[in-house]
Amino acid sequence: MRAHKYKPGQFVRILPKRFLAAPAGRYEIVRTLPPDNDENQYRVRSTEDNHERVVRESELT
Repeated sequence: MRAHKYKPGQFVRILPKRFLAAPAGRYEIVRTLPPDNDENQYRVRSTEDNHERVVRESELT
């Protein structure tokens, strides 16, 4: 298991992707989650609408 690249409280951007349901934009890391298929996951909150979602590390920058 790899260490998470981002920590709770950090601000990140979701990379725009064609089939990704989450809109691109600025998000705050709320908490780290266990990996899914060997990829770290995070619960993030949008800074625009406060909506929370789960994303994979590869979807963040």
